[in-house]
Amino acid sequence: MTKYLISFPSSAMVLSEEGLQEVSDASHAVVQEAKDAGVWVFGGGIDERVPPVMVDGDGTVTEGTYPETSELEGGYSVLELPSHEAALAWAAKIAAACRCAQEVRAFQYDPAS
Repeated sequence: MTKYLISFPSSAMVLSEEGLQEVSDASHAVVQEAKDAGVWVFGGGIDERVPPVMVDGDGTVTEGTYPETSELEGGYSVLELPSHEAALAWAAKIAAACRCAQEVRAFQYDPAS
């Protein structure tokens, strides 16, 4: 089975204050469905109030991040699924719940993880 990252940037989710609770309820229902199906690995949103830091091999901590990832934010789910088609089906459920398109990426297989 392959692990898939299903994600969206914060800017993709444009909601009214009233719509926020509906999306929260719908997304929690999809998470529970994935847990019940035994495919849920991990999920959550990046806390954008906490700035990123870089940690070097010697332990040096520097504020900031790689320039390529300065916009890394939003919501993420990791599911373990039997096929790419299954990942697309789950992404569609998450997209409907969150009311925004989802990006799907496969993790490379690593027998140690």
